[in-house]
Amino acid sequence: MTIVPMGNRVLLQKDEAVEKTAGGLLLAASAKEESTMATVVAVGPEAPEELKVGDRVIYSKFAGESFDVDGKDCLLLEAKDILALVK
Repeated sequence: MTIVPMGNRVLLQKDEAVEKTAGGLLLAASAKEESTMATVVAVGPEAPEELKVGDRVIYSKFAGESFDVDGKDCLLLEAKDILALVK
């Protein structure tokens, strides 16, 4: 399935939830915190030029619409909800 974002929207593929603490302890499924980092999969025609497919970004925790695309956890949100590029 191909999804093409409209306007200034961006399609992200979410990172997996954190399974270990920094100290190496495994977390139970109920204690896992959802990551707010993702990879840009597609950008709309009005999205900022600095956003490109393949970029890693940090996004606002409660932004956008979450859904499943070909078994991958994706998020469609407005470019303004992207907080930073990860380099």
